[in-house]
Amino acid sequence: MESGAGPVTKRGDKRRVNAIIRPETYKKSVKLKPPVSAAAAGGPASRDAGIDLDKPIFTLSVASEILETHPRTLMMYEHLDMIRPKRTVTNRRRYSRRDVMKLQAIQTLTRKHGVNLAGVRYILTLMKRLQDAGIEAPEGLRSLDVSLLDV
Repeated sequence: MESGAGPVTKRGDKRRVNAIIRPETYKKSVKLKPPVSAAAAGGPASRDAGIDLDKPIFTLSVASEILETHPRTLMMYEHLDMIRPKRTVTNRRRYSRRDVMKLQAIQTLTRKHGVNLAGVRYILTLMKRLQDAGIEAPEGLRSLDVSLLDV
């Protein structure tokens, strides 16, 4: 089968297409897995389960794929001291879950709100101070969670 062109010929591909086109008939013929709890799926309940947010897990390329950005962008954020990934003994960057969460907050502010990087730094600091003081965030920024971020 040629990549990118031609009809769907594999049996698994036809099932996948049928699942998209006719989900009601697909569900009848496929045995469904039992639902996964929020804690097992990495949802909000798993935060209390002792997951280490500071463990350096992701390489530069993996973090950039998660964030859908160029690796050089992450290097620029590091150069501007907005993020500090850990380094291995061979001096390679490793990003933690907390780092990725902070990078997601940076992306939200720059992409959705049109804020420059100096403004991002300022807003994240103010949001953290508001949260520490027990004051609710402004309406446009309530979706931004800074509770677990190091600002």
